[in-house]
Amino acid sequence: MNFSNYQTDGFFDELFYENGSPRPGAQLLIQKIESLSRESLMTKQQAAEVMLLQMGITFAVYGNDEGSEKIFPFDVLPRIVDGSEWTQIEAGLKQRIFALNAFIEDIYNKKQILKDRIIPEELILSSKAYRQECIGFSPPHKIWCHVTGTDLIRDRDGKFYVLEDNLRCPSGVSYVLENRQVLKRTFPQVFEASKVRPVDDYPNRLLETLEHLAPQNVLSPRIGVLTPGIYNSAYFEHSFLARQMGVELVQGQDLVVQNGFVHMLTTKGLQRIDVLYRRIDDDFIDPLAFRPDSMLGVPGLMEVYKAGKIAMANAPGTGIADDKVIYAYVPEIIKYYTGEEPILPNVPTYICSDPKDQAYVLANLDKLVVKAANESGGYGMLIGPHSTREEQSIFAGLIRENPRNYMAQPTIDLSRAPTIVDGAIAGRHVDLRPYILYGKEIYVVPGGLTRVALRKGSLVVNSSQGGGSKDTWVVDGASEAGS
Repeated sequence: MNFSNYQTDGFFDELFYENGSPRPGAQLLIQKIESLSRESLMTKQQAAEVMLLQMGITFAVYGNDEGSEKIFPFDVLPRIVDGSEWTQIEAGLKQRIFALNAFIEDIYNKKQILKDRIIPEELILSSKAYRQECIGFSPPHKIWCHVTGTDLIRDRDGKFYVLEDNLRCPSGVSYVLENRQVLKRTFPQVFEASKVRPVDDYPNRLLETLEHLAPQNVLSPRIGVLTPGIYNSAYFEHSFLARQMGVELVQGQDLVVQNGFVHMLTTKGLQRIDVLYRRIDDDFIDPLAFRPDSMLGVPGLMEVYKAGKIAMANAPGTGIADDKVIYAYVPEIIKYYTGEEPILPNVPTYICSDPKDQAYVLANLDKLVVKAANESGGYGMLIGPHSTREEQSIFAGLIRENPRNYMAQPTIDLSRAPTIVDGAIAGRHVDLRPYILYGKEIYVVPGGLTRVALRKGSLVVNSSQGGGSKDTWVVDGASEAGS
């Protein structure tokens, strides 16, 4: 199946230069695709989907009487990132996570960055994600953000920008691992020859990160993944990671606080839990500390946590660095805590609580992307160029009513990648979510989750909004692979 009719349409393409020649590391893959008939390529795509279904990577389709389950849409054509380019991405992510962690530690303790007026204090104190319960507290090793998923995009200029940081309960890494298993079987010779950096050791790296948090006197910590349960959209991932790490998968109802420790209820009696990898938002983890109506959490968990008798990843309170308004200040945060210029730039951002920025945003709603400070999954968002006058009017009212809750950015022409759509290959917009672990050191998984907007012209890649995913190959020795 050849690429003779494939067009980049003026966008940055992840596999091709504008003149149609392959980018570094992509030549072997492109040669392989072109050696296949259309039927052979479609057979590979269908086989990949069957594999994912057999692996159980599905989500429930609500509202369907048959209770059917579907796979998370997957495209068999991988996205390729050259190893030399990845080196800069990795350095930028390590710098960013280090600075964000220092920021979280500071604002719950010395608050020096606020005293030095780098960030307006009212922005911190008015954030829904700022937890009064964490003031004066430091977690083990002063590490707050143990698992981060940072969303990157590439503009027409080919440059990577950070779109947002996800430090609360970032999801999607299970798809990275399973997508890789599928692609290894789909294009085994190309995969081997392309010298793709491995991602398979992520569960072991995550386990080491969690073990690093254990209370000092615990030599063999018992670890649990705390899930909201089977009806959560990421439940597959929770159970998958627990199984891969060989640790317990628990719900709030399985845990109880007794004698100052958290215990798991078992048929053999109570067993102490030393570390929780929690996949439940702050609001729900402890009804005594946060939302009293939560049925998902563990009453008294925060008291045990603050006493140092259990560790949690990510630490409660990390969501302050998720706030999309605080995001605008991350370049200043990086300079403040590292003394360095940011390696990975932010997308230019307008803060609606700033009168000058707000006036600009209200006058240009048809051109900008507007986001709510604490929403995720593509919700609470206006994409100006694709919106109606009525939608713009609604958002103008929301901004005037609660300016602190909104920020805006120019519409970025996301890079595209060749994608199988309706039996043909077409360009579709993509982003990239690498995963970063912060334990004894900061580790960045080579590659990450490439999300793809499957609808033509769409810029929304979220799975909840109809997006799919691709495997991401960080390729070393591009010149050899392309020879």
